[in-house]
Parts: sequence; C-alpha cells; structure tokens
Amino acid sequence: MAEVGLNKPVKLKAELAAFCGVAELPRTAITQKFWDYIKAKKLQAKTENGKAEGAGKFIVADETLLKIFKQTKVTSKSSGKVTDFTGLNVGQTINMLQLASVVGANVE
Repeated sequence: MAEVGLNKPVKLKAELAAFCGVAELPRTAITQKFWDYIKAKKLQAKTENGKAEGAGKFIVADETLLKIFKQTKVTSKSSGKVTDFTGLNVGQTINMLQLASVVGANVE
C-alpha cells in the first residue's frame, strides 16, 4: 500500500534537504526535525521577536533556520493570506503555527 497524505515522502528543496540530511521525507518527519532542532537549541520565545528562552509559541530564527525561513513566500489557498519570510533576520521570530507554511514552501 502506497503512503498518502502527510506520510507520503516529498522532495525537499536544497536548503531544507541540507537541514534534514536527505532529499525526501514525509511532511510529518520534516516538522519533527524542525521541532527536534528548535528544542535542542532552545529557540522558542514567549513573545514576538522576543529573546530565545526555550519555551513559547514563537520560533526564533538562528543562522541555520534563517536559510530555510527566507525561502518562504506562499499564499494560502483558502484565505489568500501571504506568508512572506524573505526579509526575516536572525533573532526575529515566526509563529509556530506558520511552520506548516515553511514546510510547504520548501518542498516540491
């Protein structure tokens, strides 16, 4: 039986593939790799553009994550809202709920 949906492997774009160490992964595994890294580096903050404090709903961009985040510019199919992180800088944050947009923008 072929894997489908979130468990189906997808092709990763260059920066995400370098981060994950493989060329293809299911979306669920990509998200898990992000969270493992974010937690290990304590890159969560309680406030938008707050200092990394190891907990909270905002993800602080470090040099590694920034390479991937800056590749993110997507328009929601349902709301038409644009998620654009191309101008993000080290130390700035994204809402953890926007991580799905990052994953979506960095797979083919």
